[in-house]
Amino acid sequence: MQTNISEQFLDNPDINDAETILRSCVHCGFCTATCPTYQLLGDELDGPRGRIYLIKQVLEGNEISRKTQSHLDRCLTCRACESTCPSGVRYSQLLNIGREVINEQVSRTIFQRLQHYGLRKFLLSDHLFPLLLKTGQRLKPLLPANISRSIPEKQQQAPFTASEHQRKVLLIPGCVQSELKPRIDNAARIVFDRLGIECVEPTTSKCCGSLSHHLNAKEEALTIIKSNIDSWLPLIEQHQIEAICMTASGCGVAIKEYAQLLAYDSTYADKAKHISELYKDPAEIIAMGSHAERKSATEKLASQSSNIAFHPPCTLQHGLQLKEVIEPFLSQCGYNVLPFKDKHLCCGSAGTYSITQKALSQQLLSNKLDNINAITPDIIVTSNIGCQLHIQSATDTPVKHWLELFI
Repeated sequence: MQTNISEQFLDNPDINDAETILRSCVHCGFCTATCPTYQLLGDELDGPRGRIYLIKQVLEGNEISRKTQSHLDRCLTCRACESTCPSGVRYSQLLNIGREVINEQVSRTIFQRLQHYGLRKFLLSDHLFPLLLKTGQRLKPLLPANISRSIPEKQQQAPFTASEHQRKVLLIPGCVQSELKPRIDNAARIVFDRLGIECVEPTTSKCCGSLSHHLNAKEEALTIIKSNIDSWLPLIEQHQIEAICMTASGCGVAIKEYAQLLAYDSTYADKAKHISELYKDPAEIIAMGSHAERKSATEKLASQSSNIAFHPPCTLQHGLQLKEVIEPFLSQCGYNVLPFKDKHLCCGSAGTYSITQKALSQQLLSNKLDNINAITPDIIVTSNIGCQLHIQSATDTPVKHWLELFI
């Protein structure tokens, strides 16, 4: 694609990256076939190809409006288009750049500004979020079913005594998962211990930075990311960490993007690259072991209710490009993994998308559950806390993190 970038952007290295990405797109349209919002709305501007055109127009100095902003807001950043694209267009990176430029030039409504600010402060609060969660859990039996299902039960962790091992990974707990579903990281510790891997953890639990980044607070996100890097690097050196790991694939993708976000920061570029290169999803770490080690790590056998549906989060299959990696572990454990229609499409969670774009999110969730319910599984499993809670909010079928099946 030919481009004519406006002079006002020529000194910005991010815009140079954007121009390279724009020129790699041949507008073949393959991406529209796998774009969830295009499938729902049928609007070219609500698909990757149309959004790429909009970003091109913005960077060429054309007029920007809230309508342009809305079309980009409606993107889930699921990256299914990247899995489909034959030209390897780095769409998510282009979208990040386009959103930043547009947000600098187009003011948001008061409602949007308050919503974004409130979500950031609430979910990142060390006190308010846990307090309201515990209150909701106490009141859960009194609440309507549609609200009650959105509040996870208080979990009891499985018994586990940590052992020392030569191999070590840095297990990052994240910001909200440790309050919502502490049993997930507990499961990771147990499974890694069976593999002869010790989990080292930071003393404080912090967000990976994606929440602020996706809610248009770039500087706040970069401050969080730099703080994480400064906190993690000494632990990596001290304990000779072989990998950084998180049990939420959404957070994992965010860490993988540290290198991209800080590529032009003279102080943090190399550090961020090192962190991103060290990141491994739990499935990758388990897959690196021998067959005997993997069998030992996933030794718990399936119960009689063994028909399961595995929902691969977009961040796992499109962001991390890990496809059909977890399913073999589940089968090895004795579960019957049932295929279902449109497994590649987003469930509608997408971080805070289920709040900021609720109508579209609920449509996608309904479609996802229609396809899953058609195979009548006993359990639904996934690898991302956001997908887990979102799907559970609309079904009585138990939804679990896949690692929980092994403890």
